[in-house]
Amino acid sequence: MASDAPLILTAQLPDDLHHWATALRTAHFPPERNYLQAHVTMFHALPPFLRDEVEGLLKRIAAGTAPVPAHLEGIMSLGRGTALKLSSPAMLDLRAGLAEHFHGMLTPQDQHQPRLHVTIQNKVSPAEAQALQEKLAPTVQPRTFVFRGLALYAYLGGPWELLGSFAFRGKGRA
Repeated sequence: MASDAPLILTAQLPDDLHHWATALRTAHFPPERNYLQAHVTMFHALPPFLRDEVEGLLKRIAAGTAPVPAHLEGIMSLGRGTALKLSSPAMLDLRAGLAEHFHGMLTPQDQHQPRLHVTIQNKVSPAEAQALQEKLAPTVQPRTFVFRGLALYAYLGGPWELLGSFAFRGKGRA
């Protein structure tokens, strides 16, 4: 990994939802820009010099956190793209704690609470995005699931390099 690569933190989907969303992404994301599998971005660009601190904190959080409850709501418009809309107050609370911990180190984009989603199409015309939303909306069934952990990546100018995966291992109800 390049030592100056920004760090990306994602919430990990359960395997079945991850595979299904990745298949949708493969089918609908412009192939020349599709370097990634389905993911839920929590932070877009943590400073690379924080890597050791981030990894240590994620290990502690994962050890004490049960899988985090969430809900697939349906389709979400990104204007020039389409996403699966997710909700998870517990994941947003976890993220808020991380944001507080890294206060003063966050980019403007990462200072705002995200709208949880999985991008399956991006950087297309608004008409193309709208057409896909209309096509997919009746086929996406709302469902509950749990986030199984967090993953840390290095941004490599398109592709990402996995630096670590942190499975939630705490006890409690999911």
